[in-house]
Parts: sequence; structure tokens; C-alpha cells
Amino acid sequence: MENLIDELLDGRILLNEAVAEFEKIFIEKALERNDEHLSNTAEALGIHRNTLSKRVAEYKAAPKPKPLKAKTKKASRKKPAKPLPKPKRR
Repeated sequence: MENLIDELLDGRILLNEAVAEFEKIFIEKALERNDEHLSNTAEALGIHRNTLSKRVAEYKAAPKPKPLKAKTKKASRKKPAKPLPKPKRR
């Protein structure tokens, strides 16, 4: 567990992100063990069935996080500056 925490800290994962991801995986595993049965899973987790249902819906609606990549130095990819507009003739 300590190795995992070190990896999360090295990757600059914030506490709330780590807790949210742990909760999601914990609930997914509990659902698997209970054959996707919400009431049994909620009871096993010690939460109300409606709370579990709401969280499962949030997980399905949320975009999947991007995987962590190793930090490498990349050349800056700035867009070229737009040319200045031509002055108007009078």
C-alpha cells in the first residue's frame, strides 16, 4: 500500500482524486462479488442502496481519466502568432 501511495504522490495525484478513484474501484469490486445486485452490494458496503445507485450512475457518466504518462521534456508546441492586420488606407 505504501508503494502505491508513493506512486500517487510522485505522479502529483491530489488526495481527493486518489480517494475518489479508490472508492470507484472498491464499489466496482463489491458489485462484481455480489453479481451486480445493488441491494446486496449496498449492504456489504454499509451504505444505502440509493446512495450506491447514485454513485454508480455518476461513474458511468463521468469521462474516464487519462492514464499517467512518464514525465518527459517536450518541445513547446505553441501555435504561431497570427499576423497583424494590414493598416487601412485613407
